[in-house]
Amino acid sequence: MAQPAGKLFLVSTPIGNLSDITYRAVEVLKHVPLVAAEDTRHSKKLFAHYSIKTPMVSYFEHNRFSRIPKIVDHLNSGKDCAVITDAGTPGISDPAYRLVREVLNHSIIVEAVPGASALLAALVASGLPTDRFIFEGFLPPKKGRQKRISRVAGEEATLIYYESPKRLLRTLKQLYGICGDRPAVVARELTKLHEEIKRGTLSELCTYFSINTPRGECVILVGKNDRNVYFK
Repeated sequence: MAQPAGKLFLVSTPIGNLSDITYRAVEVLKHVPLVAAEDTRHSKKLFAHYSIKTPMVSYFEHNRFSRIPKIVDHLNSGKDCAVITDAGTPGISDPAYRLVREVLNHSIIVEAVPGASALLAALVASGLPTDRFIFEGFLPPKKGRQKRISRVAGEEATLIYYESPKRLLRTLKQLYGICGDRPAVVARELTKLHEEIKRGTLSELCTYFSINTPRGECVILVGKNDRNVYFK
């Protein structure tokens, strides 16, 4: 009789504050025999904080072709495995979904351990409508940015983007040029010591961040073209 496969756990980890992790997440990370981490060096801090001694292997965009078969073999041997990203929920703007698809192709159970997510934390604190939103992730670093923005500019929804501090001002200017002067929010360093949530219009945010150089990963939120949701 064939041995049943292990289970793949997608474990959400803190986006900044190390206290933002569930009891269940810590228990899973302690008891699985292997954790696939986006950056094992980064995750060592979290593991040390919670006395997690589980072995880790790296799993990221550039080693996915060699790593996925090894993780699948591990699961097929009857052993569980957890997947974590550097911060937040695996599968959001990282290659975890590729692993999930392959694991599902082998009829292996996938279980999510929910927790922190930068896009949801930014959305609920933004003051912008939350009834409908579109998550666009990271825009391309060079070509295709304006086309991506134009594709969703007319949607009646809050638009959400991830962006690096180096490209934040450029992205805000492009959003302003395509979407017009809509209400918008930039949330950066969420849950960390220097957290900042800056609200205004796209033109106001362009002015602010042309003077104040941003640091840390940013979430940009753009509201509907509706005067009723502008900030006072």
